[in-house]
Amino acid sequence: MPLIPQEPQIHERAQGPSATPATGRTAPTPRPVPGPRPVPGPRSAATPRPGRPGPGPARPAPPAQRSQSSAGQPKASGPTTPSAPQIQLIPAPAGGALDAAEEAVDLLLEAGRAPGDILVLTTGEQHPWATHELSFGETSYWAQHDAREDVFFADAAAVARAQSRPVVVVAVNGGGDAVAARVLPLARERATALLVVCGDSERINAVLGAGV
Repeated sequence: MPLIPQEPQIHERAQGPSATPATGRTAPTPRPVPGPRPVPGPRSAATPRPGRPGPGPARPAPPAQRSQSSAGQPKASGPTTPSAPQIQLIPAPAGGALDAAEEAVDLLLEAGRAPGDILVLTTGEQHPWATHELSFGETSYWAQHDAREDVFFADAAAVARAQSRPVVVVAVNGGGDAVAARVLPLARERATALLVVCGDSERINAVLGAGV
């Protein structure tokens, strides 16, 4: 009888789409902000701002521990050189620099920074809080600066009188290049930990140096 050619074997494939390895999604790059970002959640209504009552004075930091030698005497330490502050640039047009500075202050407060740690300087128009407080006289205005209990706002004319604070926020909201060239270096000297500058990137880099 004739030979029947062997039929090719057909391998069954599993039904459904073939499995493909999952690919991870790249997390979006966050917008630069000064200091650590707060935990996501609704903004606290109790965030202290100038002119608003806060929850109370910030808890003082514990005293620094002095290292002891084997004989129990404090170790002598030589003179220390203050380190340059970290510089954070937030690009903004001149008309939006003050709003960007206020947002930076909000983020700093939400991240746990004490209000008295923050000094805000403007190169152009004065911040409305400073204008309001100066209406009661310079004595009471500068008394709030010296008390260091809240965020303090000052303009370019007062930057030389302002004392150092851990964080200085500068809104380059006008005043011309000559004013920015005078205020920004002084602001960097006043900031002991962080300098936040809000304004035109090219203009700021020309004063503070490229790469800021």
